[in-house]
Amino acid sequence: MRNRFIRSDRRGVAGLALVLVWALAAAGCARLPYITKTIHEDERVVVVTQREVQPRAYTHPVALTDAELTTLLRGFSIREQQRLPLRWFAEEQPPKPLFRDDDLRALAPHLARGFQQVGAEERVRFEVRNPGFNPVYGRDTIAGWMAVRDPYLYLTIDYFHTQIPVRKSDDYDSNYPLPPPTPKDYILYFEPGRFYTSDDKRVPAVVFRGFLQSGEAGAAAPR
Repeated sequence: MRNRFIRSDRRGVAGLALVLVWALAAAGCARLPYITKTIHEDERVVVVTQREVQPRAYTHPVALTDAELTTLLRGFSIREQQRLPLRWFAEEQPPKPLFRDDDLRALAPHLARGFQQVGAEERVRFEVRNPGFNPVYGRDTIAGWMAVRDPYLYLTIDYFHTQIPVRKSDDYDSNYPLPPPTPKDYILYFEPGRFYTSDDKRVPAVVFRGFLQSGEAGAAAPR
């Protein structure tokens, strides 16, 4: 009789563990934003809208022209965030421009369309692709997302010149998906720095309308 109770208890614990695993898996999936609309996709540029998981109350849609977005994005530079002691050496090097001019010419028109179609609980995600070290197997990718909550424009970068595989499955097993690389942590900078601040939740953002209306908006030289 005692053994039967022990087996019953074990089955109960196993069942509870399985339920917890399912719940954690479901919660993990729920935390990921999902695509709601594809604005543009070709070999060079992808722009989509994504639904946020938590309420954000962005001030979308918003009218930003190609030229305005180009000017804003040209002001950003970037550095990969390093841990000590590598951080000491990384800080000796100046941050790199986030985009080249040819990247901006390809990306900005589709971003402008994305901001015209995105909803208040959505964000605009983008990828800019260039040939990788081995163009047959991978692309050199800059990817991230943007959103606006007046007076702030937010930009987050997940990949900066990261080699991402072109194919979706392993050559030896068509049912085995190739996961993308883990996004890295980056530090973004913006010039002129007086327009780069933090919102009420201490999230870095650009006071974009003030910047665009200033005489400094056209000061950034093309790269």
